[in-house]
Amino acid sequence: MLLAFRLYSRTPRPAAALTFLAALAALSACWRVRADPPSQDYKLVWADEFDGEQLDTAKWDYRLLGKRRNAVNTKDAVRLDGKGHLAITTSKAGDEYHTGMIGTQGKFEALFGYFECRVQFQSQQGHWAAFWLQSPTMGKVIGDPKQSGTEIDIFEYLARQPDLLQMNLHWDGYGKDHKHAGKQHKDAALAEGWHVIGLEWTADEYKFFLDGKEVWRTASGVSHAKEFIILSMEVDKWGGDIAAAKLPDSCQFDYVRVYQKETDAKR
Repeated sequence: MLLAFRLYSRTPRPAAALTFLAALAALSACWRVRADPPSQDYKLVWADEFDGEQLDTAKWDYRLLGKRRNAVNTKDAVRLDGKGHLAITTSKAGDEYHTGMIGTQGKFEALFGYFECRVQFQSQQGHWAAFWLQSPTMGKVIGDPKQSGTEIDIFEYLARQPDLLQMNLHWDGYGKDHKHAGKQHKDAALAEGWHVIGLEWTADEYKFFLDGKEVWRTASGVSHAKEFIILSMEVDKWGGDIAAAKLPDSCQFDYVRVYQKETDAKR
């Protein structure tokens, strides 16, 4: 506040004032999208702040390298910018589209807790970004997601629907027994700036959060199996026409954090 007082107590300097106000607005926007776990009982148990310039392979593996859907997953599509962000980028390489996926399978898996990321979404159609959890035994025992686990899509974002946040659950495999529950949340501000998206997963239900506000609660397909984290970009017709996209196009992550209650961390 002292800076503001000095700025306005001198002879007016419109350019300086506008610069200060613009910086203040940007900082305010950052503050608005920082969220806390839904309970003080949660303690941080795992995090990646994406510092440095190399992916931390003690925490992540490059996942499903090679052909997937209508693109090729490559290591080069996943990069840190040296400023605390991880970017997953879709680009055109000759006749192919390249994109990326990383996961914590075999390195970090959790049962219950609060899972959160801070993200700036991609801007082009033809691909979608996702922050999700998966169980290595999903679909193994049909009719029992507690035992087998559930694909928990904390968010999926399609730029062709810029004001919709998709949240989805899949269990009982991906074949004839497949079950699904989902929710679309509308927010006109999704395409602008950074957002904090979280999931509280308990023994009884899932609660999904956008910028600190609960946007969906469900008791469908609740998993009691340990699950790992995935960050991904996928190219397929669900995302729209990739040929119409201006590439390269990236989704950026500022951090991923996992919190658990003491009783959950011991499971």
